[in-house]
Parts: sequence; C-alpha cells; structure tokens
Amino acid sequence: MYRDKTKVINIGSCAIGGGNHIAIQSMTNTKTEDIKATVSQILELENAGCDIIRCAVPTMEAAEALKSIKKNIHIPLVADIHFDYKLAIEAIENGADKIRINPGNIGSADKVKAVVDAAKERNIPIRVGVNSGSLEKEIIEEYGGVTAEGLVESAIKKVCMIEDMGYDNLVISIKSSDVLMCIKAHEIIAEKTKYPLHVGITESGTVLSGNIKSAIGLGNILYQGIGDTIRVSLTGNPVEEVRSAKLILRTLGLRKGGVTVVSCPTCGRTQIDLISLAGKVEELVKDMDLDIKVAVMGCVVNGPGEAREADIGIAGGKGEGLLIKKGEIIKKVPEDKLLDVLKEELEGFHGETFA
Repeated sequence: MYRDKTKVINIGSCAIGGGNHIAIQSMTNTKTEDIKATVSQILELENAGCDIIRCAVPTMEAAEALKSIKKNIHIPLVADIHFDYKLAIEAIENGADKIRINPGNIGSADKVKAVVDAAKERNIPIRVGVNSGSLEKEIIEEYGGVTAEGLVESAIKKVCMIEDMGYDNLVISIKSSDVLMCIKAHEIIAEKTKYPLHVGITESGTVLSGNIKSAIGLGNILYQGIGDTIRVSLTGNPVEEVRSAKLILRTLGLRKGGVTVVSCPTCGRTQIDLISLAGKVEELVKDMDLDIKVAVMGCVVNGPGEAREADIGIAGGKGEGLLIKKGEIIKKVPEDKLLDVLKEELEGFHGETFA
C-alpha cells in the first residue's frame, strides 16, 4: 500500500506517513487573533477526536497569537499562510508545528527560500498545497484547462523547488472541488512521490453535500491505500468535519474505536418515531469510546434478525420494544424506556461483555 511506504513526517507529537495511523485534521473558523475563542474551539475539536488543527494566519497579530494558543491546547498546530512570506516566518517563530503554504502565491524564489530556511532551522514540516482554484496560468494553458495532470505537475514543481533549497521535510496536498479530478490526481501523484499526502475535497459544500462528496472522494482515495492525513471540508461547525472523518475511516476499517450506529429505513410497518429515536441514539453515543456496533430498528418482527451483526440494539413496536444482543432478544421494555435501557447497557459495557 502507498501509505505504508511514504516518508514519516513528524508534526509536533503526531507522526504521519510510513504506515502510521491516518491523522484527522480540521481548521478553526474563529478569528485567530481572538485567542480565547480559538482555544475554546480547538479544545472542542480535540474532544471530538481531531489529531491536528490548522489556523488561518492572515495578519501579524494572528501569527503572534499562535504562541499563546499553543500553550493552551494539546494537539499539533498548523499555520495556514497565503501571500505574505513574513507571516510564515513569524508563525514559525511563535511555535507553529507545521506551516501550510502555496509557493506559487508566496512570491519570488527568495521569499520562498526565506520561509524554507526558517522551517529548516527548527525542523518544521512544510505542507505544499496546490488546489484547482490557484493553478498557474501556464499549466492551465498547457493542459487546456484545470486537470488532474496539471495539479500534479504544479505540486511536483513546487516540491522540487523546495528540495533544491535543501529541504525535504514536506507534506503534499492537491485539492479540487471536482471529486473525480481529485481522485485521479491522487492516483497519479501517489506513483510519483514518497512524501505523505494530505487528502481532502476542497470547497465541498454544506454538511449534507460536503459529506457526500467527501465520503465518495476520500473513500475512493483511501481505499486505494493513498493518503496519510485527511480533512473533511464542510461549510459548518468544524466539529462536524471531525465526526465525519472518523466515520469515513471507521467505515473503511482504517480506524477502530467509537460506536457505530446502524438503523433501518422507515416503512409502513414502523410504529414508533424511529427517526427521532435514531437521532437520540447517535447523540447518546457520539463521545463514547467503545468499539461496538449499535442497532436501532423500527420493527419488532424483522428487527432482531436484521440487527444480528450488531453487538447490542433496540427495536420498537407499538407501545413496547425489545433489547437485543447479537440478534437475540434479551427482554421486552416499554417503548418510552428504550433509550434509557440502551444507555444503561452501554454504560455497563466492559470489554467484550455487557453487565
């Protein structure tokens, strides 16, 4: 697999590449200059399972704020830099664990080298980012538009530029809002480089559309063994990005831990408010550190059989419901007590057995 053979890069305390676990990233949407709000959001993201956090650094005040922010969080901090190379240097001096730049918009080679030299002095990784919206005019002309091949060529050129400056502590990111283009670009670049890849579908959209695009795009790329760290980009609360990323990784068998909830679609046999019940179960288990599958079924006739592969489940009927373990009916309970009984069972779970 590609990710087993990529170069190991250390981002603060988090190692990516070389077969290390796929790290989940997100990005704050607070003003980085607002230290209190930014720290608060990062701590919330940590609790949701974020491994690496990125902050926008559009001003010197934001770059200087990184020093205080880092003192109050527990995961690696990445500075997101555009256009001004001085911001990158200031971010490094204030403790950023990695910087994200697009050398194409930083300016002259001398400015890029100044950033590289600052990173080299502290052995800070540089994420070389290229996306379809910032592709160079000459590459667009060469390929007759924005293409997967053009994205890869742009990224490789920028990597070679930094390598020629004597630095190879690098992570590569090539993103597009076009899912199929993004998949193809990653297939191409995985054959051309050993640097770890940060994978995401950029500008993917709202929580609904963004999750669908990201699940298809990231799922396809990750399933091929490509990708060392990921971000699900959503227009919404960044906590949703982390939850979605965890679910994508668990669905692909690339990460263990966390409760998986399965629920049946509603039909004419459903005699309970299954939609509401399933939502309450997801909310109940979202922060539980249990590697189990929970089923929420809307039919006492087919529910037990359909929930056979789940560790534990509930099935509702008119006025009453069932508690199910490994497909076996354990007991009947009043319909309005289903959630309470499930919660009690989950809180009593120890290892491979339920209390």
